[in-house]
Amino acid sequence: MSAAAVVSVVPLTAEEPEDAALAPVLGAGAAAAGQRAARLAALLDPGFLAEAGWDPATWLLAPETEHRLIRWDGSRRRQEDAPARRGAPLPAPGPGTCAVTACLRERRPGRGREETRCALHARRWEAALLADPGLDGTRWDERAEPVPVTGQVNLRGLAPLAVVEMLYGVQQRVRAGCTSYCRTLRVLARELRQAQAPSLADLPAQQEKGRQALLSSLAMHAARAFADPRSEIAKDRWDLTVLGHHGWLAFTGISQEWLRESVKAWAAHDLPRRRGKQAGARLHEIVGAMIRVSATLRAGREDRGEDPAALGRADIEAFLHRMAFLTADGQMSAYSRVKTCQDAGRVLKGIRALGMARPGGPAAGLADDFTLIAGDVPAKADPGEPGRDVPDEIMRQLCGRLRELEEVISSRETRVAVELMIDTGRRPAEVCALDWDCLARDADGTPVLVYDNSKAHRQRRRLPVSEHTAALITGQKTAVRERFPDTPPARLRLLPSRRLNPDGTRPVTEDNLTGRHRIWVDSMGPLLRADGTEYDKSLITPYSYRHSYAQRHADAGVGIDVLRELMDHESMDTTKRYYRVGEARRREAVDKVTAMQFDRHGNRIWRNALALLDSERARYAVGSVAVPYGTCTQPANVQAGGGACPVRFRCAGCDHFRTDVSHLPDLTGYLDDLLRTRERLAASIDGVDEWARADAMPAAEEIRRVRHLVSQIKGDIDHMDAGRRAQIDEAVSVVRRHRALHLGMPSVRPVLPSPRTEASA
Repeated sequence: MSAAAVVSVVPLTAEEPEDAALAPVLGAGAAAAGQRAARLAALLDPGFLAEAGWDPATWLLAPETEHRLIRWDGSRRRQEDAPARRGAPLPAPGPGTCAVTACLRERRPGRGREETRCALHARRWEAALLADPGLDGTRWDERAEPVPVTGQVNLRGLAPLAVVEMLYGVQQRVRAGCTSYCRTLRVLARELRQAQAPSLADLPAQQEKGRQALLSSLAMHAARAFADPRSEIAKDRWDLTVLGHHGWLAFTGISQEWLRESVKAWAAHDLPRRRGKQAGARLHEIVGAMIRVSATLRAGREDRGEDPAALGRADIEAFLHRMAFLTADGQMSAYSRVKTCQDAGRVLKGIRALGMARPGGPAAGLADDFTLIAGDVPAKADPGEPGRDVPDEIMRQLCGRLRELEEVISSRETRVAVELMIDTGRRPAEVCALDWDCLARDADGTPVLVYDNSKAHRQRRRLPVSEHTAALITGQKTAVRERFPDTPPARLRLLPSRRLNPDGTRPVTEDNLTGRHRIWVDSMGPLLRADGTEYDKSLITPYSYRHSYAQRHADAGVGIDVLRELMDHESMDTTKRYYRVGEARRREAVDKVTAMQFDRHGNRIWRNALALLDSERARYAVGSVAVPYGTCTQPANVQAGGGACPVRFRCAGCDHFRTDVSHLPDLTGYLDDLLRTRERLAASIDGVDEWARADAMPAAEEIRRVRHLVSQIKGDIDHMDAGRRAQIDEAVSVVRRHRALHLGMPSVRPVLPSPRTEASA
């Protein structure tokens, strides 16, 4: 949910509102309320006050038992068993009401003197007076507690501002889908009454964790109602919700005032240019880099870095040495070192660009050499190829256990989310945020997924999907509609959260999905590769399925421009990385199949392995000449691109012919063709001259050579153990898939079946 959905800002320059804003909220008590309470009361929704059971005459909050987010107490059983309260509002206090401010009971009949309190409070007063004869009765009446009533929150005796703050805070919690319990609200009301605190901000911290969490939440919403971006950025700790983002950003770790104010000014300039839920987290990292700069200055200089004009290149060198030490000592990763230096250099450059080093600025007098130049930042380690996809054999095992996912974590939404990530390759955040009506059809009737690419800020993207995926989405839509029949479909989410979501408008979060996915993966036994070795399950994350989707298409020869569209990448360079991974896989596959290379006699070729493999890799890379059922090394034929064979492709009779295990299916098919041709020619006796028949008849020696070659290759395979045979089968699959590709303009192919579809077939 966006910050705008839960925050309403009242300008500090607003004119004093009319008393009409307070009357529906505080009734007769509106006269004692101040301008701040009136302005906050203007933000209260009458519909919320009605559904919460607020009575402005009695200051009692009495929600019905059906209210899902303002619950009577922590026990669902007690809440469900209690009768619903409906009907006329509670009576307003009259002349015969107990003198205790929070009490609405009738006074106790007099016993020779006028009684001002109800029977219960009269007894409590007598006991209190006996314990302290000097007790002030008026003060006691203001603070005395009412008789607690289940499902009711009595706010009588509280300051008007505190009352409005509590109501507004509960309203915002309801809008955000957060539950508030009457029992906890009663305790907070008691604390406010006892302290006679004018507002929530004046109430001391609570000992009990849940009570303090509720107090902090209510106070936060009340404070945000009056927050202003200009006043917020003046603080040393920012509530980023006021600035249109999420979370908090603290600058308190920067001890030098000039540096702290400079970084705040830079952050105020940078923040509006960011988008997405991770904007605050990224800015937190950048400020963290400046906190490290501050710590270095504080520890290494006598003036603790308080004078910007005294700083210079030596201080930058000290910072760089400190980062190198932390990395060598294992306190910082090499990646963090690079990012910290990059971020620090970026901020220092921005401070100057924004004019803060000029006279009158917070960093006035800052020397030009107090900055990081290109050579200062350590070279970033080569991360290698993406390589974060899950191997095919592991994917098949995961897909085979998808049915167990819902049983392990009791969440249909998580299972559907995982299946969609596998099938579509969308980012976890994109799958979580899918609208209920995310399935559409193209003009030809084929299904497409409609989603938002939040990372690149591109809305309503369309991705072709299979009918299998379309059926999965349709089933989930039906389940969601049955669960939330009263919510308009336009507001529903395809994967609604199970918590704090009474109307189905809040989606599951990426963090929740990641956590539940980890529980499922960890619940499995060992996941074994084709060679019998165990795969590291910690490498399997929701984002892995996106890499697997991309790699699956790249390996299948989908054109790079088509894959770029499928992945919705902005840069072609990003998509190219998957093709480099594909080449690495082909190299590895060629290594394996070339190790089982044969000449025309069926003899294994035991030449220098390194030279052989390098040669074969080169041939595959440049598209070397290929002949039926193998390769040809005859110079003239190679130079002619395979079109100048001197023996008319009688490869079995040529020493330049080589084959390997990847050509076994072709050789087997060729042998069958030779045998069929021989039988067919032998059967045709009319109309064919003998010389033509003899020329077309396959030579017996060729049949013998090919049969021997097939037998030799099969024999080598049969002598392998199961693990080695599985590796060879996988390598053959990769090589043959690559060999089947053709050059030319890329074309759009049908959506490939996912491993899940294959596993369930």
